[in-house]
Amino acid sequence: MSNASVNLFEPVQAGHIQMANRIVMAPLTRNRAPGGIPNPLMVAYYTQRASAGLIISEGTVISPQAQGYADVPGLFGTEQLDGWKQVTQAVHAVGGKIVTQLWHVGRVSHTSLQPDGGKPVAPSAIRANTKTVLIQDGVPTFVDTSEPRALAAYELPDIVHSFQAAARNAVETAGFDGVEIHAANGYLMDQFLRNGSNLRSDDYGGSIENRCRLLLEVTRAVTAAVGGGRTGVRISPVTPSNDAFDSDPQPLFEHLIRELAKLDLAYIHVVVGATGGALGVADGPSQ
Repeated sequence: MSNASVNLFEPVQAGHIQMANRIVMAPLTRNRAPGGIPNPLMVAYYTQRASAGLIISEGTVISPQAQGYADVPGLFGTEQLDGWKQVTQAVHAVGGKIVTQLWHVGRVSHTSLQPDGGKPVAPSAIRANTKTVLIQDGVPTFVDTSEPRALAAYELPDIVHSFQAAARNAVETAGFDGVEIHAANGYLMDQFLRNGSNLRSDDYGGSIENRCRLLLEVTRAVTAAVGGGRTGVRISPVTPSNDAFDSDPQPLFEHLIRELAKLDLAYIHVVVGATGGALGVADGPSQ
């Protein structure tokens, strides 16, 4: 066993991102962006934390369909990108680095947050046994998620394109140093990975290879837009967060990691154990 120690305050390179130290600020959903637009409060919040080697922003939705919580920011509108530009410029001005987390919540949503009041989308029409946040009478309130509809195969290229466009917007327009694809915690990419939420019988369901297909297509599209050295992926192999469950996660995530390794990414962000809970392995669906 090696006795070598790591100094957290030494610089380190993550792909094309040069970090001043090895401390990373994890993404935190904040519900502080009314209208989905980053604001001066967010400029102050991230600038205050810019001494970390890398900031990963709060979950940032890639399209109107991707939204599942009230007052979270986006990456698809001009005002949103202008707001994020103020954040990244402020972080860079004090020597910090920041990437944004690309987010599609899938079934972890509510009809009141979806375009035209439609159903949230998912790999299969199975409601998540979890809650989301709405603003009711000015107060953030937990409510049950709505029943989703299953995405048709012809809709999946649009999902891939939305991730790619958001990544390009983030780096080229908003000025982020890179992006992180949110494929953890029971959100859309994770829903496709797991056989507890993916009961499809087409090319995106069934086998491990098929269930990994959409995330790999998204990751290839994002790296084509901004480069592997500016792309990270977040996964949570054993968390039961947001009703995430797979009957055999070990071979699933071993296969996924082998495929992601071929893309020369900046990093892979792994949630250890249960999100906000025990570090051990979950042994069944969340209750």
